Amino acid sequence: MASYNIGDSKVIESREVSDGVTIRRRRESPDGKRFTTYERVEKPNLAVVKKDGVRELFDRDKLSNAIKRSVGKFFASEVEVEEMISEIEDALYAIGENEITSKQIGDKVLDELAMRNEVAYVRFASVYHEFKTLDDFVAILEQRRKKRVKS
Repeated sequence: MASYNIGDSKVIESREVSDGVTIRRRRESPDGKRFTTYERVEKPNLAVVKKDGVRELFDRDKLSNAIKRSVGKFFASEVEVEEMISEIEDALYAIGENEITSKQIGDKVLDELAMRNEVAYVRFASVYHEFKTLDDFVAILEQRRKKRVKS
């Protein structure tokens, strides 16, 4: 595969990708070859403070894999899951802090699931809250039922 210097190419077409934060550019190199580049706004690093106090950089792929592994099959498409992950990521950055807790991430996931799929919400909650008994399930179901009645 040929390597091109983007600075030597000219932009033929620019288009915003459906995620709203990426720009797709069709380019042409001086020798007439066409190629595509994608530009995305770089977000600042976000540190996650885990339960045990360990800090690590926020990793969208790690969040995505956790959600897909636990509740992915409850959604109609991969696109719906990716939209949800983008909403969660945007909400985390909107907090405006350099550090967030893993609890904040879990709570945002639960908020998003509660709006999209109640069965997925309960399934994720059972892992997130480490349910041990049927009473744990009953309690979360009653809590969801009360919230649904209020809205």
